[in-house]
Amino acid sequence: MGKILTIIPSRYAASRLPGKPLIDIAGKPMIVRAYEQAVAVDLGPVVVATDDDRIAGVVRAAGGEAVMTRPDHVSGSDRIYEALTKIDPDGQFEFVLNLQGDVPLVEPQAVRDCFAPMKDPAVDIGTIATLMKEEQKTNPSFVKAIGTPLSEKRLRALYFTRATAPSGEGPLYLHIGLYAYRRAALERFINLPASPLEKREKLEQLRALEDGMRIDVTLVDSVPIDVNTPEDVADLKKILAGRE
Repeated sequence: MGKILTIIPSRYAASRLPGKPLIDIAGKPMIVRAYEQAVAVDLGPVVVATDDDRIAGVVRAAGGEAVMTRPDHVSGSDRIYEALTKIDPDGQFEFVLNLQGDVPLVEPQAVRDCFAPMKDPAVDIGTIATLMKEEQKTNPSFVKAIGTPLSEKRLRALYFTRATAPSGEGPLYLHIGLYAYRRAALERFINLPASPLEKREKLEQLRALEDGMRIDVTLVDSVPIDVNTPEDVADLKKILAGRE
C-alpha cells in the first residue's frame, strides 16, 4: 500500500450553523476535536484545508497543520484536491482520505474501514455505510447506498439516492460521507463536469459512478454524529461529558 494523506475540509460559512468548525465542544473547537480524532486513526499525516484564518489559527495553536485554500470551492472534494496539490506537488501520497470536520467523534475503526477497499487495485473510491433505521427510509436528508454485495461487509456501489427507499426484502444501508480516494481517481473526479444524476440527486459521488469509476462500500456498525444544528452540539457535549 502507498502513503496516505488525510485531509479535513473546513469552511466557516454554514447555512444552518454558521461558524460551525469553531463551536466549543467541551473546551475545544470542533475542528480541533476532528483533527485529534483523525490523528488517532494513525493512517498517516493529517491536514486541515480551510479558507478561513480563524480555523487555521485554532488548528495550528493546537499543534496541527492547516493549509489555506480558495474560498470559492463548491465542494469538499475540490478543496481537498487544491490542498493536496499544495502539500504534495510531487505526488508522494498515493491515497487521500476525505474526513469531514463535523464528525468529531467518528470511530477510528470506521475510518480504517473506509480505506479498506483500497487494497483492491480495481477500486477507485472507498466509503462506508450502515444499516438504515425505519424512520430514515423516507427522509431525504439520509442518503441511501445501493449496491451489489461482494461479501458480508462490503458492497460495490451501484447508486446513491435521497429518494424514499422501496419496500421489500433485504437490508437497506445509510451512506456515511467519508471517502478514500486513489490520488489519480481524485484528480479525475474533480476535473469531471457535474453529471445529470449528480444534479438531480445533489450527490457528487454519482458523478464518479456515471463516469465509470468504481466505489466500494464497507458496512460498519458505528454511526458518527454529524453536527448540523444546535441540538446536535448539545448531544455531542452530553456524549463527551459521559466519557469524562
